Amino acid sequence: FGKQSVGKHVPVTSERKTSFFGRRTSGPGSLRNSQYGAFGTTEKIKEPRPLHDKTFIQQCIRQLSDFLTTYGYGPIVTVKSLQTPSVKDFVKIFSFIYEQFCPSYDLSGSKFEEEIPRIFKDLGYPFALSKSSMYTVGAPHMWPQIVAALVWLIDCYKLFTYMKEKPQSFDEEQILGETVDGILHNKLFLDYSIKCYDHFMKGKDSFEEFDAEIDSKLSDSDVFISLILINRLQFPSFCMKKDRLEQLRSLKSSLQADGKQYEAYIASLESLSSSLIQNTKSITEEQEAAAMEIEALKQENSRLVVICDNQKYSTADIEKLNSEIEEMKQTVNKLSKELEVEQRQLWNEELKYARGKEAIETELTEYHKLARKLKLIPTSAENSGDIDFEITFNPDAGPNCLFKYRTQIRMEGQFFNINNAIFSSPSLFWYLLLRYQVVMQTTSEEKRKMDKNVQYLLELIFTHLETVEKYLTEQNIKIDREFNEFISQDPLMNLKEILDSYKKKMSTLYTSDT
Repeated sequence: FGKQSVGKHVPVTSERKTSFFGRRTSGPGSLRNSQYGAFGTTEKIKEPRPLHDKTFIQQCIRQLSDFLTTYGYGPIVTVKSLQTPSVKDFVKIFSFIYEQFCPSYDLSGSKFEEEIPRIFKDLGYPFALSKSSMYTVGAPHMWPQIVAALVWLIDCYKLFTYMKEKPQSFDEEQILGETVDGILHNKLFLDYSIKCYDHFMKGKDSFEEFDAEIDSKLSDSDVFISLILINRLQFPSFCMKKDRLEQLRSLKSSLQADGKQYEAYIASLESLSSSLIQNTKSITEEQEAAAMEIEALKQENSRLVVICDNQKYSTADIEKLNSEIEEMKQTVNKLSKELEVEQRQLWNEELKYARGKEAIETELTEYHKLARKLKLIPTSAENSGDIDFEITFNPDAGPNCLFKYRTQIRMEGQFFNINNAIFSSPSLFWYLLLRYQVVMQTTSEEKRKMDKNVQYLLELIFTHLETVEKYLTEQNIKIDREFNEFISQDPLMNLKEILDSYKKKMSTLYTSDT
């Protein structure tokens, strides 16, 4: 049920000493004959509260936390810290709540494990708290009972506060004359319970409206106190009944689902059984085929044994062939390495040649640019003087590709010197001219001979290189061909295949026999 609307915390005073927890004189309108009895009854009753319901326990913990926070409990408490409190924390919380009734109460001078159960018993709590339970208040099996007792104690304090605020509404003289044999009170309680239960079955958890209605009707009667306490203990039984119905419904749906699953499982077992029968037939057929294959392998084994006994190659012959094969492999590897070295060296020379050629071509390009700027190229240019200053670079022509230009430069130098001599001495001109003609004739002869010799040497070199290259290529091809033929014509190949086949079939036979 919802919380009762109480005012701010008012300290207990002695203005009117109304005994709330003591025994009171029963009157015609009281409910002393109910199953819970008066506040001090010792009759044992069945626990109606769902203490095993986690939702109910969490609700009680929240009520306890709200009460401690509202009434200024010293240490900071939260719902999380109240899940498993220690014995020390429980004693402090109980002392704080009980001090609201009796501010001068002090628990430090007595044994709490005896004092706290006695106080609950004196206050009329209908369920006994054992002495041993005080040592394990935070245990999962004990804390629900303890927190429910603390919530009951809080409800008692709220009613006690309400009585202190409106004491005139609880005078026995006013109550005794208002009802006859408690009929009115019973009818009010029955209507209140029916409305609350219908409201709860509709899925609603708030009952403030019904609390306010019955409060207005019972404000002048001490039956109000008994009704609230009874409802606090009785109404969870309705929750338990509803929970029981929900459990049965969920059990029914789960059983129906299990039935469907079992039917599907039986169908799958039947299909599995049929497939196993088919597998058994196929395995039997495979077994018969395997037996026939084993017989054939035995015959093949006998034939291979005969071949192995009659073979003409000995172990020494096989070792000799293997050693020759290894020598051939080493020779091939050695030649391959030498070929790699020669190819690497040739590659390096080609790189050097390419770099030099590129540098020469760059210089020639710059030279031709400058010659064109100076109007020396082509021959018909203004400053050429009918001299061909253009240089043609053809490295494929060999070392004599620049011989023409070297000779031309040397002759130009000689002409320059002769001209200087002519201008310096006219008598020397004819002498030098004759000598020049002789030198030119001699030089031309020598040049022609040298060109011829160089050309012949180059032809010999290129021919020799081509011959060497062709010879090496033919040798490599010949060696590869001979090696491949030797490998392909290995006399042990057939013997090895026969031996491997024999080993495989023997292992198959041994496996089948085992």
